[in-house]
Amino acid sequence: MAGKRDKPEEIVLKLRQVEGLQGQGSSIADAVRQIGVTQQTYYRWRKEYGGMSRDQLKRLKQLETEDARLRRAVSDLTLDKVILTEAAPGKRLSPARRRCCIEHVRQTLGVSERRACRTLGQHRSTQRKVPIGLPDEDRLTDDIIALTREFGRYGYRMITGMLNNSGWHVNHKRVERIWRREGLTVPRKQSRKGRLWLNDGSCVRLRPERPNHVWSYDFVQDRTHGGRVYRTLNIIDEFTKEALVIRVKRRLNSVDVVDALTDLFILRGPPECIRSDNGAEFIAKKVRAWIGAVGAKTAFIAPGSPWENGYCESFNARFRDEMLRS
Repeated sequence: MAGKRDKPEEIVLKLRQVEGLQGQGSSIADAVRQIGVTQQTYYRWRKEYGGMSRDQLKRLKQLETEDARLRRAVSDLTLDKVILTEAAPGKRLSPARRRCCIEHVRQTLGVSERRACRTLGQHRSTQRKVPIGLPDEDRLTDDIIALTREFGRYGYRMITGMLNNSGWHVNHKRVERIWRREGLTVPRKQSRKGRLWLNDGSCVRLRPERPNHVWSYDFVQDRTHGGRVYRTLNIIDEFTKEALVIRVKRRLNSVDVVDALTDLFILRGPPECIRSDNGAEFIAKKVRAWIGAVGAKTAFIAPGSPWENGYCESFNARFRDEMLRS
């Protein structure tokens, strides 16, 4: 049966005992025999622990422990870096994407589920419990995608309202979850024009500052189911974004524009400015004369610059989507 291995503290103590016996005149062989080891063991001990005190041995053990800890930390960081490198590039925001990524890392690198979840920020219960959708999840997803293709300018909130109007009873959070899962997006808005330029190169900043300050109007043309053309005259208050009047007729001319403005002037009073494009119905002499007679000013945009009448153009676009195409 093999003997009990000596601890480093005991080895240092025995080496000190041999040094004491040598100081008393004993030979190395006699001193080594008294501590109960062979000379080969003694020389091996002296080579490894010779001249070392117990405090120094304790400090050496602490350094070895710290070195092992640092080696493990470096190894863990290296493995984490390998896991992150092997994972799919880009952000993994949804739990489902992280779940697929963790399975890919486990199959490729052979790491444990615990390690992969900790590195990629996924809770283990989320990794193990795969969500089961509602029975109508596929039908709802198909309807959302169909509405998105038809109304590309709408976000998930507008799509939620259209779904509820068509018979669904869904919360906007559920629609948003499906929206993000399918990667649906809304076209990014164009940057707002900072200045309005006239033909002579001068810059005018005509911005609405209060209600009844700036009105704008424009025509929208469409066809009925029978193919006949009709037009709408939309007049809005640019500050409140309120549609003051929407007049619908088969044909609209300058006389109709004056009639609509007259009704509004009686109800609300004249604004300071009325903005419009350079259509024949708006630049007609009778229209400009009537606007000037009530104390308002005309503000015509530059030809070919519809962004200068952005408030009315934005309203017309939504008017087409939400009213004419529904």
